[in-house]
Amino acid sequence: LSAAVFPAETEACSRIVYHGTDSLYIVGRSLDWKTPIPTNVYVYPSGMSKKGNLQPDAVRWTSRYGAVYAVGYDGGVTEGMNEKGLVINGLFCKGTVYENDSTKDRAPMSLAVFVAWLLDMNATTDEVVAALKKRDFSISGSTFDGGTVSTLHWGITDASGKSAILEFDHGAVNIYEGDDIRAMTNDPQWPDMQAINKYWEKIGGANMLPGTVKSPDRFVRADYFLRHVESVGDADLGLAITRSVLANLCVPYKYTVESDPNVSSTQWVSFSNVRDLRYYFHPVVNPGFFYIDLGKCDLRPGRPVMKLDVSKSADYIGEVNGRMKKSEPFTPMF
Repeated sequence: LSAAVFPAETEACSRIVYHGTDSLYIVGRSLDWKTPIPTNVYVYPSGMSKKGNLQPDAVRWTSRYGAVYAVGYDGGVTEGMNEKGLVINGLFCKGTVYENDSTKDRAPMSLAVFVAWLLDMNATTDEVVAALKKRDFSISGSTFDGGTVSTLHWGITDASGKSAILEFDHGAVNIYEGDDIRAMTNDPQWPDMQAINKYWEKIGGANMLPGTVKSPDRFVRADYFLRHVESVGDADLGLAITRSVLANLCVPYKYTVESDPNVSSTQWVSFSNVRDLRYYFHPVVNPGFFYIDLGKCDLRPGRPVMKLDVSKSADYIGEVNGRMKKSEPFTPMF
């Protein structure tokens, strides 16, 4: 659950895809907001029956794959990775309009579980794209943080490194696919962002890169650095490289601007190693850095939901599978 009703420059989430060797791909993202967004990490097994909303005609499904989710306010899935190495992350996008008159009467799907639905039912980017193109659902979400409306777009990457960007434009589903999509931030939407990036490519990043925290500037820096770092197959070194690129895009914690009381700063970052199925999570106020090894989780049908209480993670470092506890499923904020 992440969104904004403030001017574009107050929004600041970034997503990057590091392309290594030996099938190593690492998706990194920052979640930025003006106040902390309490986020816990859940691991769900396969075989769970779920619904997309409270209405009787809502989308319903039984999960094919287990997954790890980052759940904001214990009420909505912000992002996650499933056991097949499919990763989906939601980022702010102020220009998003989900519905029009022709789509509003379709089967309801809440933003609180939209990412979970896609991860539960699909193994690859191509499968997600095919499901989205059917457009047999309507999408909506509750407000949060004092009435903020959730306006998002999503980055999708699978174990092969193929990525896609999903955006809604007045009810239309716009999907941009490719094997070389490396960066994603916020507004403007994808076609306009590409035009901005091409302008800066002509200048040349070795000569000058835009340096503000605004969305287009962060995008240009991300795309340039990701294409000029070494590609490696070692998971730890690849993670270090990805972290260093993402750090260049994050907004300093407690960053303030007198003219804009709603400016966002980075609250947490995550990294998804799609080859080795490691999901790293780091609240910026924590001294340590920890991860869940999804490959070691019991994701068979009938196994319990597991939860990592991030509020108790100040001293966590390294693998934390053993610190997860059995849990009831989170209650979606439909």
